[in-house]
Amino acid sequence: MERIISYGQSKLDWFFANYKRYLPALALLAVMVCTPFVFASDGAEGHGAEAAMTFLWITIILISAKVSSLVEKIGQPSVLGELVMGVILGNLFLLGINFFEPIKHNEIIAFLSELGVVILLFQIGLESDIGTMKKVGVKALLVAIVGVVAPFVLGTYVVGPWLMPDLTQNAYLFLGAALTATSVGITARVFKDLKKLQTKEAQIILGAAVIDDVLGLIILAVVSALVTVGAVSLGMVSWIIAKAVLFLVGSIIVGQLFAKPISKIFSKIHTGVGMKFTLVICFGLFFAFLAQKIGLAPIIGAFAAGLILDPVHFKYFKDAKVIRDVRRELKEARPEVREKINKVIAPHAHRHLEDLIEPLGVFLVPIFFIITGMSVKIETMFNSSIILVALGITIIAFIGKLLAGAVAGKGVSKQIIGWGMVPRGEVGLIFAMIGKSLGVLSDELFSVIVIMVILTTLLPPIVLAVLLKKQKQDK
Repeated sequence: MERIISYGQSKLDWFFANYKRYLPALALLAVMVCTPFVFASDGAEGHGAEAAMTFLWITIILISAKVSSLVEKIGQPSVLGELVMGVILGNLFLLGINFFEPIKHNEIIAFLSELGVVILLFQIGLESDIGTMKKVGVKALLVAIVGVVAPFVLGTYVVGPWLMPDLTQNAYLFLGAALTATSVGITARVFKDLKKLQTKEAQIILGAAVIDDVLGLIILAVVSALVTVGAVSLGMVSWIIAKAVLFLVGSIIVGQLFAKPISKIFSKIHTGVGMKFTLVICFGLFFAFLAQKIGLAPIIGAFAAGLILDPVHFKYFKDAKVIRDVRRELKEARPEVREKINKVIAPHAHRHLEDLIEPLGVFLVPIFFIITGMSVKIETMFNSSIILVALGITIIAFIGKLLAGAVAGKGVSKQIIGWGMVPRGEVGLIFAMIGKSLGVLSDELFSVIVIMVILTTLLPPIVLAVLLKKQKQDK
C-alpha cells in the first residue's frame, strides 16, 4: 500500500510542478465554455440556429475531451478524463448553470454518440487478430472464461440482489454483464510504457482479452435480447447464444470469402485512399445494421466486421502516400539498407486500415464518453447508501477478475494477470449505456456502475506499475 501511495503522490507532485505549461489549454476550454453566455441567443429560432448551436456543442465536447487528456500526465487513461469531464459538464445545473442541458437532449449529438461506440468496437475488431485467438493457449482461455463467468454470476445472482434487493431481474443481468467487461487497452498501455509487452503475463492478458471481448459481447447480446423480448427461457437463451455465435462465425466466413472480391471490383473504379476508406467504413456500418436486424446489438456487428477485414483484402489499392514515397526512394538504396527500412515500414503499411479509421474515431469516440459522463446524475452520489453499494459492487468487480488470474497456472505472476484483467474502461461504459437506453438501469444503478468503472479504471494502472517494478527488482 505504501508503494501505491508513493507512486500516486509522485504523479501528483509532477503535475503541480508543471501545471503552468497547461494553462493555455485550460484557458482555451474556459473561453469555449463561456462563449455561449457571451453570445447568448436573442430568442431567434429555426433550423439554422439549432444547427449552429449543435456545431458549438460539438466544439465544446471535443475541446473538453482533449483538455481532459491531461490525466495521462499523471499516468491515467484518457477515457477516465473524458468521463470525469462529462460528469462535470452534465452537472453544472447544480450550480445554477443550465445552458449545457440541451446537449443531453440534442438528437444529432445522441446519434454521433451512438456512431462513436460503433466505430470504437469496429476499431477493436480491426486491432484483434483471429490467428491470435487460435494461438493463445489453454491459459488465456481459462483466464478469459473465469474472468467473464465469475463477475457475471457474482453480480447477477449474489451481490446485486443482496445490496439492491428491489431491482428487476433484468437490471441484475445488466449489472452482471457490465462486470464482465475488460478494457485491455488500459492494461496494454501500462505494459507498453514499462517495456513489458513481451512478458508471459502480458501475452496471456492480451490473448485472454480477445476471447473476453467475444464472450462479453455474446453475454451483452443475450441480455439485451432478453430485456427487449421480456421473457426468459432456456430455449430462448440458447437461440440467442446460437444467433450470436452463428453471426460471428458466419460473418467471418462470409467476410473472408467476399471481402477480397468486393475490394477488387471497386479497385477497378479507383485505387485511392478515399475508395479504401469508403469500403472499410461501409463494412463496419453494414454489419452493424445486420446485427441489429437479427436482434443483436449493432456493436457486435461492428466488432465482427473489424475481425473480418485484413490488409490483404485491399492489396489492389494504393498504400499510404508516405509508404509509397519511402519505397520509391528506396529503389536506389543498397540492398541491405532497403531490407532494413522495409522491415521498419512494413508494420505501418499493415496497419493502414486502422490508421484510416483512427481520425474518425478521434472525432466520434470522445463524444460517446463525454455524453456518457453527462448522463451521470452526480446528486445520486451524495447518497451514502449509493456510495456504499458502489463500493460493494467495485469490490466484487475486483474479485471477479482476480479469480481469473488465479487460474493462470504456474510460471507466471497470478497477481499481475488478475490486476491486468480488472480495468472496465470504455467497455463497461458501453454496457451501462445500452442498459440505460433500454430503460433497464435506473439513475442510481447507472451511477453505481459508473463509479465502479472509474475505480476499476483508476486503480489497476497504479497497482500494475508497482507489481511490475517489484517483479523486475526480484529477478
